[in-house]
Amino acid sequence: MKRIYLYFKEKIEKEEFSSRGMRIFLFWGLGLFSTIWFLVRVIPKPSRANYPCMQTAAPLMSAFVMYLLSFTGVWVSLRKLREAFHNRKMAIGVFAFAGLCFFGTLMLVENSTELLAQTVLPVREPRMAWGKNNPVGEAKGIYPGRVVWTHAPGAATWEKGDGFWFEDRWNNQADADWLLNQSLLSLTGEKKEKVAWKSLFLYFNQQHGRGKRGYKKGERIAIKINQNNTFSHEDCEQLNASPHLTLALLRSLVNDGGVPQEQITVFDASRFITKALYDKCYAEFPGVVYLDNEGGNGRTQSTYTAGTIPYSADNGRLARGLANCAIEADYLINMALLKGHGGQGVTLCAKNWYGVTDINRDFRKNQHNNFNQDRGGKPRYMTFTDYIAHKDLGQKTMLFLIDGLYGSEKVNGAPSGKWKMSPFNGDWPCSLLASQDPVAIDAVGIDFLSAEFPRMADVDYCDMYLVEAALADRPLSTTFYDPERDGTGVGSLGVLEHWNNPEEKKYSRNMGKDIGIELVYLHK
Repeated sequence: MKRIYLYFKEKIEKEEFSSRGMRIFLFWGLGLFSTIWFLVRVIPKPSRANYPCMQTAAPLMSAFVMYLLSFTGVWVSLRKLREAFHNRKMAIGVFAFAGLCFFGTLMLVENSTELLAQTVLPVREPRMAWGKNNPVGEAKGIYPGRVVWTHAPGAATWEKGDGFWFEDRWNNQADADWLLNQSLLSLTGEKKEKVAWKSLFLYFNQQHGRGKRGYKKGERIAIKINQNNTFSHEDCEQLNASPHLTLALLRSLVNDGGVPQEQITVFDASRFITKALYDKCYAEFPGVVYLDNEGGNGRTQSTYTAGTIPYSADNGRLARGLANCAIEADYLINMALLKGHGGQGVTLCAKNWYGVTDINRDFRKNQHNNFNQDRGGKPRYMTFTDYIAHKDLGQKTMLFLIDGLYGSEKVNGAPSGKWKMSPFNGDWPCSLLASQDPVAIDAVGIDFLSAEFPRMADVDYCDMYLVEAALADRPLSTTFYDPERDGTGVGSLGVLEHWNNPEEKKYSRNMGKDIGIELVYLHK
């Protein structure tokens, strides 16, 4: 039954059922299946009502049930009104007319609720937990709150159905290098890449009480890439970290950042580093450590230290160990992907840290406690906020990147399709987002994804973890965020706001204010 429900929900979200008759049929079918599925699952075990899938089905079920009740009420009221008219019973007629008005109004209202909106009405703007151009939190970075968006049309040109998206024939390495180079220069305000890296190290060390210094010989850097959709060392069609952007980052870090390649680890501790990425990067940088869950074939196998992240709140059986490559690193770089994700809406920089924990590489065996936002927008403790706040994850990160060469509506599968919004206009995004602020960069990522994919699964209130992060010292949920459980709370982890609209893409600092996010757009 779950598969049937999800099948029809996916078809509706993709607008594959266009005729009104089919949509009316699905209105009844999806409502009926949602009701049966909810009752069958929840009655034997009421605690299942808190499951994400049940929270998704509940509004569909309630809208359907209310529609049936109102429809029945209208039908019964009409019959009673007709009987009263023929029998000349004034009192019954008055009550029947009142019932007709009440149930008729209820039916019209229910026609505009969640279920009908998904099957008949046009796409609505996703709901967010925080408002537009309403900055909150403490901006981070050399230029506080700055997020750099570099755009190189033609950097990615894959045609669906013709080979893999990551093949060299579809990706321009020179453009990938340009995206990284311009991001670093704009982020720091410098004119040379070498000086830009020095500025990044200097800022990070000053903020962490290490004095006014840059990179020091012997220090290690770990780069967390997103290989979530890998199943072995063999290549597959699914969207993972770009080999070309990963190579661009290594080139810049080694050649301009002055970091010996032996001191760099490229990793996804919970998944696999596949052949295309490994071969491309290893050819130029054989001294870099390439670390994944299994090891072998030139890769190093990940090891963990248990209990490193006990979480700020009781988090059930969620993995608590962290990969030693992150714990032992002096600096981290978080290189996430621009993708949607069922359950929590998006998978950006904050969720990328999940792959540092000692989870099982079989995703079916893992817990995902408190990843999902409340479906009604009610504040609650969020695991992703703990990831941003942890000393060996978000707080050890000197640079946050979101790979938007392709981008995708869903977490699984190949890139979902070329983007309609301006300035992409029917092309791949061919973009890279960069920031020193972990909250600001994910906020911008959410704005891009929710604007391009308003029907994206579970997009409503997907920014809730960012609200908690921006207000981590006084969160709306009243959680005491202390992911190490050492009794020391955290301050604001970054700045949050949403842009004014998808056309202008303006944040507060773009409007001349000295608070909030600044989105800097660079076009090749």
